[in-house]
Order: sequence, then structure tokens, then C-alpha cells
Amino acid sequence: MALPVVLLASPRSFCAGVERAIDIVARLLDQRGGPIHVRKQIVHNTHVVAELEARGAVFVDELDAVPDGATVVFSAHGVSPAVREEAARRGLEVIDATCPLVTKVHAEAKRYAARGDTVVLIGHAGHEEVEGTVGEAPAQTVLVQSVADVEALEVPDPARVSYLTQTTLAVEETADVLAALREKFPALRGPSSADICYATTNRQDAVREVARDSDVVLVVGSRNSSNSVRLVETARRMGTPAHLIDDVSDIRVEWLADARVVGLSAGASAPPRLVDEVIEALGAWDVQVRETARETIQFTLPAAVRRQGQAPGQPLPEPRTPDRAKGTTEPDRA
Repeated sequence: MALPVVLLASPRSFCAGVERAIDIVARLLDQRGGPIHVRKQIVHNTHVVAELEARGAVFVDELDAVPDGATVVFSAHGVSPAVREEAARRGLEVIDATCPLVTKVHAEAKRYAARGDTVVLIGHAGHEEVEGTVGEAPAQTVLVQSVADVEALEVPDPARVSYLTQTTLAVEETADVLAALREKFPALRGPSSADICYATTNRQDAVREVARDSDVVLVVGSRNSSNSVRLVETARRMGTPAHLIDDVSDIRVEWLADARVVGLSAGASAPPRLVDEVIEALGAWDVQVRETARETIQFTLPAAVRRQGQAPGQPLPEPRTPDRAKGTTEPDRA
């Protein structure tokens, strides 16, 4: 009898923005020792946060928990101008780990608001990225989460409306909301390129590919990780049962009882080693990689944490471990 199969989605796990953010905190700890304060979780993954805490990182909800004059890292999700102003008043040394793709959305929000538009942000209420983006122009920005929100939306001038999106949304869900916006506001304007980031899109495409041929899909990621939750939803839209797991200990035997093909992926904030551990726990399964894209994007570190002699734009050291499926190292990387 043939071995049961693991269809391993690629790309998966860390993206360039997550690698950059984690690397910033890790290098500060190496260079200065702890404590290094970080506002919010640097990325939304319990394992990453715990590992950095063990090395001396201190994660705080707000800046009032950071001592005057201390160093504070802003998380990959970005912050509002009000947070930056508070840090300046407190004399804090700020190291900004905001993902450059989130920074792009912030710049768009400021530009649209400056030309007098109502800025409609498609996103999830309470997410840190959304709070930071809204904070760029709070008086002119409205958040919509669904088609129903669009239908209820009233704006001062329907001819002056622009839209933005949270970077970690599900592509299909966003398309429905955007279609409703275009129907309601025919003059709607938006970014020249999509705000949903390349890594989110790539991981959703890869999950669709494995879900099509899987009996069940497992997605490694934490529950507060928007992009990980969207991967589960993407698989379920394909009609395939799917489950979010923080690590191998969350897997339930009954999920796999009748499965001959298991799809496996991980959100952009989940360490690759957690995927390796799932594969090892499954034992004698035939691991097959389904690659839908190859990621080569890298982001430059802030000058304050670059190693001496490292030039801007020089590739960052690879923080991930090799995939151990069949003892090989996959060529894809974020």
C-alpha cells in the first residue's frame, strides 16, 4: 500500500517583513543585551515571542511601560503618528521594525487624506496594523469589514473616496468588498498596486493548490495571526476541512484518522521549524512539495542594527532552518 501523502505548500512560513522584524530584535539583543522593549508582539506568533523573551526582549502593550530614555522597537504591524509623537516626547530611542509594505499603506493614507478624500480602509477592527493606518488620518478614515458595512456607508462627498486594504486579508473576501465599494462609489480611487502583500497572496495561492488535492489541511500559526487565519479560511473555501495549529501539540488524531493526503502550510509569522516538527510527528509519510511561487524579496535593516561593514541592501543572514522533508533543503525563501 502506498504511503499517505503530505502536500507541503510553498511558499509558507516567514516572509521578508517578518524575518526583518525578528532580526532587528535579535541583533539588538546580541549587540546590547537585554532588556530590549518591544511595543506589542514583534510578529503575531507565540513561539517567536517566547524565544525572544527568553533572550531578554520585553513586550509591552503601550509606551507607558517603557522607561524614559530606553530603546523601544515598533512591531512589524506599524504604529500611528500619535505613538511616534509620544515616543519622541519621552526621549525614547525608536528602532522601527514596521514592514515596508505596511509603511507603503501608511504613505497612501496620508496622500489620499491630503487631497481631501474619505479614505475607506478594508480591514479587521482591532488589528494593530489597522489601528496604525487609521491613525495616519483618523478624521478622514473609515473602516469597513464586509459588504454590509459598505452598503451602510455614508461619506461627505461620494466623488472623493479612496480605498486601502490591510495587507494580510483574504484575496477573495477583499474582492467582494472592493466590488461593493466600486458599485457604490463609481469614482473610487485606490493604490496603483494591491495593498495585500505578496507574501499573503503567495501563501493563499499555495494553500489553494494543496487544498484541491487534500483530505484535510493543517496551517501552522497563532490564533492572533491574521494571515494564518486567512489561510485556514482559504482552504475551507475550497471545500477542504482545515485547522489552525500553534504547533504539533495541537493536532487531533481524529482530524487525520481517514486522511490519505494532508495539506500543510504555515502563516508568514510562523517559524519554519514548526512545520518540520509536524512532518517529523507524522512519521512515514510521503512528503511532496507544491510550489506556486518563489520569493526572493529582502528588506534592508535599519542602520542602527546593521552589523559593522554591512552595506544597505546587502542580503540578510538566513534565520530559517532547512526543511527536513526527505532530508533535503528547499530552494524557496522569503
